[in-house]
Amino acid sequence: MMYLATTGRGSDAPPRPTGVGRRVPGTVLALGAVSLVTDVSSEMVTAVLPLYLVLGLGLSPLQFGFLDGMFNGATALVRLLGGRLADRGDGRHKAVAGAGYLLSALSRLGLLLAGGAAGGIAAALAADRLGKGVRTAPRDAMISLSAPPEALGRAFGVHRAMDTTGALIGPLVAFAVLWATADAYDAVFVVSFATGLLGVLVLALFVPGRTGRPVPAPVPVPVPVPAPAPARVARPARPTARRALADPVFRRVVAAAALLGAATIGDSFLYLLLQRRLDLPPEYFPLLPLGAAACYLLLAVPAGRIADRTGRRTPFLYGHGALLAAYLVLLAPPGWATAGLVLVLLGVFYAATDGVLMALAGPVLPPERRAGGLAVLQTGQALARLVGAAGFGAAWTWWGARPALAVAALALAAGLAAAWRILPEGKTS
Repeated sequence: MMYLATTGRGSDAPPRPTGVGRRVPGTVLALGAVSLVTDVSSEMVTAVLPLYLVLGLGLSPLQFGFLDGMFNGATALVRLLGGRLADRGDGRHKAVAGAGYLLSALSRLGLLLAGGAAGGIAAALAADRLGKGVRTAPRDAMISLSAPPEALGRAFGVHRAMDTTGALIGPLVAFAVLWATADAYDAVFVVSFATGLLGVLVLALFVPGRTGRPVPAPVPVPVPVPAPAPARVARPARPTARRALADPVFRRVVAAAALLGAATIGDSFLYLLLQRRLDLPPEYFPLLPLGAAACYLLLAVPAGRIADRTGRRTPFLYGHGALLAAYLVLLAPPGWATAGLVLVLLGVFYAATDGVLMALAGPVLPPERRAGGLAVLQTGQALARLVGAAGFGAAWTWWGARPALAVAALALAAGLAAAWRILPEGKTS
């Protein structure tokens, strides 16, 4: 059995959980409910956005890739701010995450008011991605601090499964709204806004304001015989990216995640490729993410439990292997069976990597810097994906879809080989 060693801060694959780790903490379930409702809201928009921008407004693949990558990059940078604010005191995690959820909900009004204007759409998308960036690290830190280390994989798996339930429902709602309103995108934005506000309300009412962060015991200060002036107590250093990256194990995790992120092309491109290859009618486009979401939903918890028992390094790498297989399948002759296999592989990829990566990195970071450290990891990965999305969009525009996908597959294969060496090898248990 292999697992990642964390050099004195707990191991990546601790012994099999006892009774304390078998129950999912209430905070995790409450955050899962928030993510479920919020994902219904966000995936309604995500499901129709590529179609709206590429087919409705006439953006080229290069323009769409640049726009998507740019806003993902903005998300990445704001994650650092969200993580730093959340680490400034116990109880800040909920407030910072709530601000992010509210900003994303309000961005739906921006899409509604933009009326097809490029500037308005760009501003609304920026607000949505900024909100997501602010909330992600504090939310994941709350999950990590609420569950015992030996059950982090399962805790993140349960949260991601609930999150994915919303991702599964969102495209269905978007499809129903478009069908009922004769392709009125404005109606999708209105329903998405109302649902996003419901997610903020669930967070305010049901998520505890404080995490399970341990409080350090006070250190007694000896009093000298000739009493001098009171000694100044040094304040703890503020969490920064530099301090998080000082840990060699965490630094290697960030490097591997960023390297693999740069070799991914983004879900929206995969769905656009499937739609074009199958000549799928536009009204059915929002249904494409359902296959991946259903597979993710079924596998998120089992993947987390497997990662807790066998180590989180190997599932993370194998998940990217599933993504590579999806690229190769897309290069095969088109057909409905091919499309189904691509969606299944995409679901396997997310189940084996998304929550598993957070569970892998969490125990490496001390509790007082957990949100900031996870924000650094998420930022590095998101910025790398910006490069991947923009690069694939450019390659598609210049060379065509098939050559661009072949290059992406080669890049991901090379990234996997490098990441296998970069991530710590672990030890035999």
